[in-house]
This record gives sequence, C-alpha cells and structure tokens, in this order.
Amino acid sequence: MEMPKPHKEHQWLRKFVGEWTAEGEGIMEPDQPPMTWKGTESVRSIGGFWVMGEGRGEDPEGGEAITIMTLGYDPQKQRFVGTFFGSMMTNLWIYEGVLDADERVLTLDTEGPNMMAEGALARFQDITEFVSDDHRILTSRMLDENGQWHQFMTAHYRRKT
Repeated sequence: MEMPKPHKEHQWLRKFVGEWTAEGEGIMEPDQPPMTWKGTESVRSIGGFWVMGEGRGEDPEGGEAITIMTLGYDPQKQRFVGTFFGSMMTNLWIYEGVLDADERVLTLDTEGPNMMAEGALARFQDITEFVSDDHRILTSRMLDENGQWHQFMTAHYRRKT
C-alpha cells in the first residue's frame, strides 16, 4: 500500500507552525467582567499531516495553564479535524470544520459543556482568522437555545520574531 501524500489542506495547516505570543479576553461566567490573559504557543508539524500546538499561560487562580491543540485534515470527510484540551478543564473538545474560499478563516465545530446551564451540552465554534502570516485571531462562540451565537472569547496570536 502506498503511503498517503499531504493534500493542499495539510499544507495550509503549516501556517500555524512556529512560536507565537498570545493575548486574549474572555467571559468565563455570566454577569462577570471579561478576564484577560497572556501566554505563548509552540506549534509543530507532525508528519506533514498534523499540527500540534502547546499553549502556556496563567490560569484564573494564578497557576500555570497548559493547552494542547491538534489539527489535521481528513480527505475522506473533506473536513478539518482535531482536538483541544487544557489543564484547567475536564472536557476533550473534538473538532470538525471547514476552511473558507479565501483560505483565511478556519471554522471548527464542536460540542461541550454549556456554560449557562449546568450539566447540559451546547454547540460551539472556534474560528481562526489569519489576518496575515504572522497574526491570527481566534474567536470562540456558543450557540444558545434560541439559535443565536454568543462570542465569549477572542485571542490574538502574533508570531515571535
């Protein structure tokens, strides 16, 4: 059996590879002011098919937060796939999504704990927009019971020089 070759979507994922600084703001609880955070992310390619990013920053209690993101492309599904988890959470977020026609915005759908309703699940999207090769913006949003999306987190990633 012949080894698979990377598709153009796998090559697109290389945009993530490198060392990044991150600054973000998010609403973690309803009726609370947004929290801000800073951190770093190191992203590497695995076999030309996957990228894996390890993020480090400060958690809300002042300790270290670590996140791991994996992204790839499944040619059979014709969808980007991946996972995300962090040291401050118990949920494994499983991604599936698409790249826009301009190849700048990757929208990843997932499901996880509803921040507004204890014990319930909700649909989420993590949307990464490449403003340039050295600046990307991650926006996270949740779908409410009325079918409205609510943005709760934005982070700017800038490539270290």
